[in-house]
Amino acid sequence: MMIAGVDEVGRGPLIGSVVAAAVVLPENHDIIGLADSKKLSAKRRETLAVEIRAVAVEWAISEASHLEIDEINILHASMLAMKRAVEQLSGPIDKVLVDGNRLPDLSIPAEAIIKGDSKIEAISAASILAKVARDQMMVELHQQHPEYGFDRHKGYPTKLHFEMLEQYGVLEQHRRSFAPVRKILARER
Repeated sequence: MMIAGVDEVGRGPLIGSVVAAAVVLPENHDIIGLADSKKLSAKRRETLAVEIRAVAVEWAISEASHLEIDEINILHASMLAMKRAVEQLSGPIDKVLVDGNRLPDLSIPAEAIIKGDSKIEAISAASILAKVARDQMMVELHQQHPEYGFDRHKGYPTKLHFEMLEQYGVLEQHRRSFAPVRKILARER
């Protein structure tokens, strides 16, 4: 039976895309240490991501952009990113297991599992791939705008991020529908 684990990363940040991954693991794999990506160090996530991509029967990463987030809201954008990741899988999938309590609109049987990223290995693997991909996007954004410190806070609403927003203003990639960004934009007008 082909089961895809699905998770998303990046609902909370003030900038950038929300990223989702779908992963189908072989029944007998030898990946050790799969867990909720938030409970792993960045180095461990990166090592596991390489292993997951090498061992997985199939995997896909997708996103919903900051513009889509602003247009349809973060919940719907998260669902859209997960749907896109599942739709990128080419093999016949029997069931999709999604981290959380809601399901994206899929044509395949699916089940939402609360804390699935710490209970189901395929969901853990998806969580790791999504987190590594989104963190890489933030490192790339940092290279374009080093003054914001995206390599450190990854776009989350930290004290440093708020300070940099106050000092340098809102970037094109910031989520304008998020209250802290909206407040700064209102003041700038």
